[in-house]
Amino acid sequence: MPKNGKKLKEALAKVDRAKSYPLQDGIDLVKSSTYAKFDETVDVSVRLGVDPRHADQMVRGAVVLPNGLGKDVRVLVFAKGEKEKEARDAGADFVGAEDLVAKIQEGWFEFDTAIATPDMMGVVGKIGKLLGPRGLMPNPKVGTVTFDVGRAVKESKSGKVEFRVEKAGIIHAPVGKVSFDGEKLKENILALLDALVKAKPSAAKGTYMKKICISSTMGPGVRLDVSEVSAQL
Repeated sequence: MPKNGKKLKEALAKVDRAKSYPLQDGIDLVKSSTYAKFDETVDVSVRLGVDPRHADQMVRGAVVLPNGLGKDVRVLVFAKGEKEKEARDAGADFVGAEDLVAKIQEGWFEFDTAIATPDMMGVVGKIGKLLGPRGLMPNPKVGTVTFDVGRAVKESKSGKVEFRVEKAGIIHAPVGKVSFDGEKLKENILALLDALVKAKPSAAKGTYMKKICISSTMGPGVRLDVSEVSAQL
């Protein structure tokens, strides 16, 4: 088995894995435990009290983080005519129709988010099996299938995060960079968790948010006190 490096061991030593930390303390711990030479992403993982095998317990949605993600989001838009111009004016990186579909079929995926007008979904559907597994398929439930492409592009550029519960009942989402100050990370985390609460299925029973952890790309996970965090929502 590979051995943990010295820096990782030092980071792990800072975290009490048996303890659940208040949100601000958890954020401070994540920031102080980073050791990579790049600006690591801060991620949130939430175990939900749902069974995604049942359609009425699926949790999916999107939220625009108040302080963005700290990175340049490459946005692709499937649109024609006036909507194509609207997308370009809003700052979309790539705009097209059949030409983009052909490019993606050839193996091109140099974008982070895909948006489509409803009338383009017949064309986009041809590459659904390529976009879906990568989490890039436009979907009306998260606002990426819309005629309001200008707004959708601006939201994606400003830090819109999509979330979807996995088979194990867990949601993972980025909430910024370790270089963000603690208050900005806190605001982003609370915005994400608030969106999760609002997306709670009516069929979900019992405790909804069972466990919350935050971590940096390379650093150890820090467990948060769910009750303390929930009181701030």
